[in-house]
Amino acid sequence: MSFGSPGGGATNIKPTPPERGSFPLDHEGECKHLISQYLKCLKLRRGVNDEECRKLAKGYLGCRMDKNLMAPDDFKNLGLVFDKEEAQNDTMAGQNAGTKS
Repeated sequence: MSFGSPGGGATNIKPTPPERGSFPLDHEGECKHLISQYLKCLKLRRGVNDEECRKLAKGYLGCRMDKNLMAPDDFKNLGLVFDKEEAQNDTMAGQNAGTKS
């Protein structure tokens, strides 16, 4: 019995690459302690990814960037800006850049 397209022909499924490309695994466990804390936070909050857990995720991604386990990126692009102060600093920096001649 064949599971595929009608007529028994094989179906070619083209895999889709990750959105941000591939990245090396943390074989040395350099950031393992941070991911463990994040997963524990998620478990304690029954899967709700609240701000405290997201801050742990930010620390984990920061560790990966510092250890060259992922390409450096702005946390704003990753959706990990928390403090109103950080958002205001970004806004002020943008406004100041526009006023300098």
